[in-house]
Amino acid sequence: MTHHPQANEREDFLQPQPWLPDEAPESWRDLLELLSDHGFDCMARAMQLLIHEAMKLERSAALGARPFERTPQRRGQANGFKPKTVETRLGPMELRVPQTRGVAFYPTALEKGQRSERALKLAIAEMYVQGVTTRKVAAVMEQLCGLEVSSTQVSRAAQALDAELQQWRERELGEIPYLLVDARYENVRVGGVVMSCALLLAVGITPEGRRTILGVSVSFSEAEVHWREFLAGLQARGLHGVRLIVSDDHAGLEAARQARFPGVKWQRCPLHLAQNLLDYIPPSLSQEEVSAELRGVFNAPNRAEADRLLNLMVSKYAAISPKLADWLETNVPEGLTVFDFPVAHRRRLRTNNMVERLNREIKRRTRVATLFPNEASLLRLATAVLMETDEEWQAEKRYLSPTTPVTAS
Repeated sequence: MTHHPQANEREDFLQPQPWLPDEAPESWRDLLELLSDHGFDCMARAMQLLIHEAMKLERSAALGARPFERTPQRRGQANGFKPKTVETRLGPMELRVPQTRGVAFYPTALEKGQRSERALKLAIAEMYVQGVTTRKVAAVMEQLCGLEVSSTQVSRAAQALDAELQQWRERELGEIPYLLVDARYENVRVGGVVMSCALLLAVGITPEGRRTILGVSVSFSEAEVHWREFLAGLQARGLHGVRLIVSDDHAGLEAARQARFPGVKWQRCPLHLAQNLLDYIPPSLSQEEVSAELRGVFNAPNRAEADRLLNLMVSKYAAISPKLADWLETNVPEGLTVFDFPVAHRRRLRTNNMVERLNREIKRRTRVATLFPNEASLLRLATAVLMETDEEWQAEKRYLSPTTPVTAS
């Protein structure tokens, strides 16, 4: 006779247990009659009966005694039932969950359901983070799970991420010698009106030369008050030791920067300066030639040479185009501050490219939605994208040379 390894396990399971009923309860016979009379048409009711009996048996096992039985092994008391509606592929199922007193108990079948529900919500939230609109998510969930998921439910599920994301946004900061800031705009519905809201972003480089995303905020604009609040929030979280701020030129940001970080050096992005230059070149001059001369200034080996080349440009165009010469003399020095810092750091510090790449990554996710229902939804998505990016950065090698101290030369 062939021996089956699982035979003994089945026999042990079928053996009478001190907490099991001696015979099948009435509801079990009801279950058999349902299946016999109606077949698959009664699967929902059959599953309901089966789950009820399984939960009651499991409660008896947890208590160490059958209902109303007094034994030395009893560890607590039955305490009635609590109604619960569970969404299943067979539709909503009304269950009566057994309760206990004196011993912790919850049916394992429903624990698994709770875990599945949490996993489902996180999956929906992750789909939302990946840029899938709530309407599309609802359609996908209905196909995959047989459940009708409304946009409201999807948005509620996405909010499950909020606590974790808020904790990351409010985490403690430390010394950040290099601070890079920028903003981008997204369409958000505010009070029934579609507005273009500013997404303020800050990135830092630590004394060890590692880059990290410091914070993100949603504001109505880039006005000074919003930038000032954003920068103050970074400082309140412990940001200190800033020696250089890199950004584009903006009146609101400049005023807030001077108010919150007085005396800290500022590096204006040369790429934006090169773009602004085109507005000041008269038709009589070659844009290619003037732009090449400006690139020569930014690519100079040191500050003395950069100043010399800039003075040559100013002298050259003073008579031809006084407006251009004035602009060069006033604005270009703001893009030469990086020369005051270690040579090994200049290439990556002189522009705001790193933050702009982050903005492009955010845009890649947000352009699917096109319009956010509120400010919280935009902040949630942007934070999730930035949090993932920051985790990737922490696993990468250092952004700046580890042999060069992050101090001004």
